[in-house]
Amino acid sequence: MSKGVVYLVGAGPGDPKLITVRGLEAIKRADVVVYDRLASPRLLRHMKPGAEKIFVGKLPDKHMLKQSEINQLLVDLALQGKIVTRLKGGDPSVFGRVGEEAELLAENEVAFEIIPGITSAIAVPAYAGIPVTHRDFTSSFSIVTGHEYKNKTYNGVNWENLSQASGTLIFLMGVANLEFICNKLIEGGKTTSTPVALIRWGTWMDQETITGTLTDIVEKVRVANFKSPAVIIVGEVVKLRDKLAWFEKKPLFGKRILVTRARSQASELSNLIEDLGGEAVEFPVIRIQATSQAAARTALGDALQRLEDFDWVIFTSVNGVDHFFEAIREQQIDIRRMYKAKIAAVGPKTSEALRSRGLLVELLPSKFHGDELLASVTEQLKPGQQVLLPTADIAKEYIPARLRELGLQITEVDVYETVLETSGGTEIIEMLEQKVLQIITFTSSSTVTNLFHALKELGVDHPLELIKDCQIACIGPMTAQTAIEAGLTIDYLAEEATVESLVASLYKN
Repeated sequence: MSKGVVYLVGAGPGDPKLITVRGLEAIKRADVVVYDRLASPRLLRHMKPGAEKIFVGKLPDKHMLKQSEINQLLVDLALQGKIVTRLKGGDPSVFGRVGEEAELLAENEVAFEIIPGITSAIAVPAYAGIPVTHRDFTSSFSIVTGHEYKNKTYNGVNWENLSQASGTLIFLMGVANLEFICNKLIEGGKTTSTPVALIRWGTWMDQETITGTLTDIVEKVRVANFKSPAVIIVGEVVKLRDKLAWFEKKPLFGKRILVTRARSQASELSNLIEDLGGEAVEFPVIRIQATSQAAARTALGDALQRLEDFDWVIFTSVNGVDHFFEAIREQQIDIRRMYKAKIAAVGPKTSEALRSRGLLVELLPSKFHGDELLASVTEQLKPGQQVLLPTADIAKEYIPARLRELGLQITEVDVYETVLETSGGTEIIEMLEQKVLQIITFTSSSTVTNLFHALKELGVDHPLELIKDCQIACIGPMTAQTAIEAGLTIDYLAEEATVESLVASLYKN
């Protein structure tokens, strides 16, 4: 059996978008990802199907595995011929013990690659509005371990030289030793009024910052019960925080938001949330796929064979557009047969999906709901006209029924169906039980019903009780009505049928 390869990857300080392109490639290639607690679990979304993940995280008072055991684990996995990605928080070369892991790999003639990451020593202060250098304050900085290895073979920190250095001092892993660090710096000559900042869970949604001086920071940390992991910054640049703090001022900062949208569409909503400082937790409770029912496929095929008969085609979603054209491709139907039909689309996203396929929309109601749509179609559609309505298998019957009342000949076909998805649900249940999710978003009625079904399938007897403390955000009145019928209270309702409107409602209300 040929040997595998080990990628020793810096995951960055926490924000999953701060990983390097090369690091992300290593995650995607891996057969096994060995990760610790400071590497964002959201990076694991990029693992290929079937890849194994092994948690070897270390808590301040508890190690899952000793470092020597982690070193040997990497060797053993590689000797099995696997591609292994060792995912470490920050940069693996900055107090990440990557040298020890690489040494054992080299001794066993296992190929490896060290992929640097953005170190928390620089990124975390930046996210708190503290650049580690500034032309008005300092042109140098030092990175120091706040927790020295007891049996080291080298000389320890020279506190006197460090104290008299003019640059910024950055201590990693030093919260437990904060009083010792402050005392040593004062003894070495630092003025007692020297500014100090501690940043906990920097670049994460949970980021907290506390500031003071060498004389009072220890008491402030004690009173605030400020725990690790945190970066300690000592120096005049700390004074810039009041002016330059930016991350914590984002409108969704501190909000952990559950995205229940289908995986193929979740990234758009997740990116908007994260751009505004929130943390998107994806739990796609629906999977969207082409309709699989024989009768539905037959009806769809029959409708596509007579495209030239239709006066109008009304698309109600991007999914409807995508799967309609997929069906046309599968059946090798010439789209030019739809020459007579005018196009109606519900919402700008649906219109854009049609425009990208070379079809312009004649009718664009903003909502597929009640009076607005009916008023729009009544003005342009005439009794007796043939209308094709490609929808989902669970589409509401209200609108087709009303259109028939207007004398229109409606052909309603299922072009896609939604399937219950439960993968990743165990972690979501734990987060709900720990009450660390603040908001749940619903983008369709099916996301509401499927969340309840998914939780029940995963063993939750009373889903409503589990999610009652979360605020609820919905796109559209139909989705909101489904949520209300399920026993939920709506806290945020998008003004328009777009994810942009949904996200805006989260901080404008």
